[in-house]
Amino acid sequence: MTDLRQQALDYHQFPTPGKISVELTTAAETSLDLSLAYSPGVAEPVRAIADNPDDVYKYTGKGNTVAVITNGTAILGLGNLGGMASKPVMEGKALLFKRFANINSFDLEVKHKTVEEFVSTVANIADSFGGINLEDIKAPECFEIEKALIERCKIPVFHDDQHGTAIVTAAGMINALEIQGKNIKHANIICMGAGAAAIACMELLIKCGAQREKIYMLDTKGVIHTRRDDLNEYKRLFANNTDKRTLEDVIDGADVFVGVSGPNVLSAEHVKLMAPKPVIFACSNPDPEIKPELAHATRDDIIMATGRSDYPNQVNNVLCFPFIFRGALDVRARTINDEMKVACVHAIRELAKEAVPQDVLDASCESTLTFGKEYIIPKPMDSRLCGRVAKAVAQAAVDSGVAALELPEDYMNS
Repeated sequence: MTDLRQQALDYHQFPTPGKISVELTTAAETSLDLSLAYSPGVAEPVRAIADNPDDVYKYTGKGNTVAVITNGTAILGLGNLGGMASKPVMEGKALLFKRFANINSFDLEVKHKTVEEFVSTVANIADSFGGINLEDIKAPECFEIEKALIERCKIPVFHDDQHGTAIVTAAGMINALEIQGKNIKHANIICMGAGAAAIACMELLIKCGAQREKIYMLDTKGVIHTRRDDLNEYKRLFANNTDKRTLEDVIDGADVFVGVSGPNVLSAEHVKLMAPKPVIFACSNPDPEIKPELAHATRDDIIMATGRSDYPNQVNNVLCFPFIFRGALDVRARTINDEMKVACVHAIRELAKEAVPQDVLDASCESTLTFGKEYIIPKPMDSRLCGRVAKAVAQAAVDSGVAALELPEDYMNS
């Protein structure tokens, strides 16, 4: 662990502090270049944009730029450590946008006292960017912030901790249930956790066919039920009319366990109580709700996924967020709607069923990958993801009427 800590610190410090920089896209070598880049030549695109505001996409980098914005109130699993402590994570997000989808990003860490201050700050600068990725903002404020910004901004706003997690979870879940011979419509689902990711995951699973009445959600006080008087409006959506109060009560006969809570909350005894051929997504990082070794030692008919890269079936948001933005930006979508999210789910899950080319195996350090219990979702290094997911998302944006541009005939065909 000490070695990893020092390696991580060195990685961020050397050879230059941080992980991102600004690059030039045009020549700046001669006095003529500079006269075009700035005064007097820059006046011409200024006039063009003043006459036709959409020309900002023609003459600036707005259309390929995403702002990664946080207040640092829910940094990874580390909690509320403030904006500056979150900056390495935001720079990391920008690195992933560039590496996987060639999208430029700026990270912005916002200080504020109220939700309205945060919303106003972001809304007032939103037009500078092609999209906004919200990150590491605690619940329930994150729901209010995202909703307000979607209403006030003319560009896509996407809270990745909610929807990125939900999309990748849904893609893996549908495939896992299919392998187990089950239909999501009939699955009894336990969700351990009731924060931003948990609520978004369950809402998207419902949009993909799960039944709300078959979902039991638990928070630190146990089962969320209709007789509790301490629920916020988001938890109330998952309040069951039930006498069941504990994980032990609801896990009996469950087909699915989704953990977005904390380490070691699911025991071997709990796993034994689940229905035949269960699916367990233990996504708490870095320590899952149950260690895969224990789960597999308890019974041999499970499919297991975690948030970690050192086990099969990693639920990793990088399978989603670079590509959902790539598709949205390329058709100039004004929002990322449910149709685009569901299209993203199916594009990801269908790719896992295809033969995996050698270059993807090499990049993933795998000798073989075949759709099955230990390969239910693609690997993050799968270069096919960008084309497949972005195209599905862009098409869904066009079909649902939120795109300003049509999809080019040859889009992502190369």
